[in-house]
Amino acid sequence: MELIKIYIIANLIVNIFYTYTRLIFLNELIKYFNEHLKYNLKYMKNLIVVTGGCGFVGSNLIEYFLKKTKFKIISLDNYSSGSKKNHIKNKRVTYIKADTINISKVLKKREKNIQSIFHFGEFARIYQSFLNMNQCIESNSIGTHAVIKFCIENKIKLIYSATSASLGNKGKDKNLSPYAFTKSKNLELLNNLKKWFNFKFEVIYFYNVYGKRQISKGKMATVIGIFEHCYKNNMPLPVVKPGTQSRRFTHITNTVEVCYQAWKENKNRHYSISNKKSYSILQVAKLFNSKIKFLPARKGERYASALTNMNLSNKVYRKFGRIDLKDYIKSITSR
Repeated sequence: MELIKIYIIANLIVNIFYTYTRLIFLNELIKYFNEHLKYNLKYMKNLIVVTGGCGFVGSNLIEYFLKKTKFKIISLDNYSSGSKKNHIKNKRVTYIKADTINISKVLKKREKNIQSIFHFGEFARIYQSFLNMNQCIESNSIGTHAVIKFCIENKIKLIYSATSASLGNKGKDKNLSPYAFTKSKNLELLNNLKKWFNFKFEVIYFYNVYGKRQISKGKMATVIGIFEHCYKNNMPLPVVKPGTQSRRFTHITNTVEVCYQAWKENKNRHYSISNKKSYSILQVAKLFNSKIKFLPARKGERYASALTNMNLSNKVYRKFGRIDLKDYIKSITSR
């Protein structure tokens, strides 16, 4: 009888030991496969997409990412305001000519490899949005909806370029133009998608960006681009009345640095990148020491660049650029 008890106890101990050993082995095996899977997923997601990659901000961002990361990059641009002159010659960059509304079709074979999309390919001029409202809505509403849908369906992180044009006058400036209206509605949509689907994204508010590859001629030209072009060609600088409109002009280098930082930190926040100093349009024109001609006041004109700590119940983390506009202009006029 004692031998039977000893046998049962010994057998029980062996079974317990065997079960425990097997559990440890299985646990280690699961850990191994999980790590292996994470590594493979990370390796698979080796693409960054930049819509508007041939434009002013997009091309500078691509150049910055090539220096800072090992990702391959796809530029998706319809070349409405972007240019082939802005192509960065690098084997890691692929350029695709297409509208954002067709993003699912164009990137279908690459969707599993995309880690993030920087959506900079929108219609981006206030005054021109009155003259080309259909184009503005097609790009900023329909096209952006297609980009967001593509991100949600394929679990892709979105980095969205918002505008300071929708922040001023206690939020009322968002109705000043078709451009500001469409951009503000996109922010409302993103805010709801975060609640409905736990959608992950970063928002970055741009403030009158200037610098390398800025558009200096044509309907989509920027203020600093126009002034610089006119100065170099001995033409009077055009100032829209009254000229007292103030802006927080921000250098492109500081702008793309914050875009990269927001993407890298991956905290799903709202950021603004501006300059601590404001200049009126007339002040800027006078810095060029050139002739000035006044143009009639225009619809949708904002009279100040507003800074805010909150938007749509989201804290806005303020970032400020180091480069001062006055120094940039001095580098041009002193040549």
